[in-house]
Amino acid sequence: KFDYDRALQLFVNYHSGRRGWPELFDNLRPSAIKAVLDLGFVTVLPHPDPDGRRVICLRPGRWMPHNYPIIENLRALYLTLEKLIQSEETQVNGIVILADYNGVGLSQASHLGPFLAKRVVGLLQDGFPVRIKAVNIINEPRIFKGIFAIIRPFLKEKITNRFFLHGSNLNSLHKNVPRHILPQEYGGSAGVLDTALWNQTLLASEEEFVRHFSHSPVTDDELLQQHLMSESEAAEVQCE
Repeated sequence: KFDYDRALQLFVNYHSGRRGWPELFDNLRPSAIKAVLDLGFVTVLPHPDPDGRRVICLRPGRWMPHNYPIIENLRALYLTLEKLIQSEETQVNGIVILADYNGVGLSQASHLGPFLAKRVVGLLQDGFPVRIKAVNIINEPRIFKGIFAIIRPFLKEKITNRFFLHGSNLNSLHKNVPRHILPQEYGGSAGVLDTALWNQTLLASEEEFVRHFSHSPVTDDELLQQHLMSESEAAEVQCE
């Protein structure tokens, strides 16, 4: 069922987030985050799961903080989400996240403090039109407890309940994500993980993203005006 008020609030949050976080959104285009894409920090598996959900694969252990700041990882993730929600199927079915924490240590974890965690969770949870249906964590090190302790206070209970920690138990992962869509690295039968295909998909959308992010975010006054116009149109329909 469509919830107009909730959709409006999401729209407001989306544009407020763009205005309030220039480090994330300025010059946001695939070519600007090519180093992150080449590293394989984020990719999307070629095939959806049986419920029609695309699977985003994150590998934070591949990021070395001395190479570039953590915000570049977030920019790459955001562009990936923007591309995925262009599909009506993804808008309806949502997405699944597979996060491989192999190689993550204190050097990476120390860059995620409460302030950044709150901004990231707020953006994805309340300011972006995507339904996160499951978050599968594998190969998590001991330090992950500390990472999750930073993130958890900002998560809604519904999202918290969608986190699944599998450790190195691939059989546990396969209960949530079937083997036939997983690459060999995760005990799957879909061949070796190839990040090049998704990288090419994003890079081929360069001009599209340039146009999208070249427009200034909608102001609060403009949002209010759109809201009032929509209510007026709804009232006219009711009168008819």
